[in-house]
Amino acid sequence: MATLRDIPRTGRQLLGTVSHWKPRQLTLQRCASTEAAASKPSIPDIEQDSGLTTPIVTREDVKIIAPRKRASQRNHELPHERYRYHPPKYDRGPMHPVQPPPSSDPTARNFTPGPFNLPRLKHTFHSSVASDIMTLAYHHIPPGTPDKPERIRLREWDDSSPYMKNRPKRGPRGNDVLFPLEKNITWRNIPEIRAVHLAMYMPQARMNRDHIMVGRSVLQTITGVRPVVTLTKTSVAQWRIVKGDRSGVKCTIRGNQAYEFMDKVIHLVFPKIKDWKGLKGTTGDSTGNISWGFDSQAMQYFPEVEANYSLYPSKMIPGCRFTLETTAKSDRHARLLCMSLGIPFTGKLVD
Repeated sequence: MATLRDIPRTGRQLLGTVSHWKPRQLTLQRCASTEAAASKPSIPDIEQDSGLTTPIVTREDVKIIAPRKRASQRNHELPHERYRYHPPKYDRGPMHPVQPPPSSDPTARNFTPGPFNLPRLKHTFHSSVASDIMTLAYHHIPPGTPDKPERIRLREWDDSSPYMKNRPKRGPRGNDVLFPLEKNITWRNIPEIRAVHLAMYMPQARMNRDHIMVGRSVLQTITGVRPVVTLTKTSVAQWRIVKGDRSGVKCTIRGNQAYEFMDKVIHLVFPKIKDWKGLKGTTGDSTGNISWGFDSQAMQYFPEVEANYSLYPSKMIPGCRFTLETTAKSDRHARLLCMSLGIPFTGKLVD
């Protein structure tokens, strides 16, 4: 009886609602997606509404609530300072139960915000130059090749005298300085720019102190770093140099500032020097540092000095010496880094 009683109810629902079944023409369809491809929705490629029609928001339209009023409207009070997390003051080792957060955490004590910019030369180095250096410096060693014997750099003492026993080894003959060993370039030790050191020597400053002021202003303008005044260490009577006199200025730039400065030197200053063939191939100190110098005329090619040329006395702008400090361990690797960044070298290359 219950089943017979539900039949009229079902019939009323079927007849009362609009059927979704639509008649279709008898056509041959190759696949089920033919109908979907035939009825494509019309979507315009270009937006009809322009962004210029958007109303301009003024300061009066923005509702600004005073901090005190907003704090008084809170239903729940913010936690007190004693309930907040404070990183430990000292790092007591990896086994201590309370570990300090990493330096990238804003709550860490040694947190440093940034980086706020990415220099163009640094981005080029990490995106393409680093991989090119690894390709150029690749040295294939077939499997099973025995290792080369390590070169003996320190000389041992002979046993001709009992006083020579247990003595420390001597340095290389002719030079007591041990230079770092050059290792093959891998993804762990790709040479990079570490710092750029600039220094100006002005012996005329003994007679006229304005030379120090001009050199200091030029150096601070092109680097953005406050230079330090250097003093004469020894007295030379023939050169009229007295110990303790102000004789020059110097500064050092590191990190992103060094990359931005080298980008400016490579692409703006070097091309303006007339008949400039490149840096000398003999430059270097055998530890991965490359040095060169600019005369007073080349110092005027910096865009900061060139834009405000009238602010500096042209005859008082001194020359400057530059030292590019890299992470390379030899002049050959440092030269490879410089050439990949766009610094040419001329003459005989000395490693």
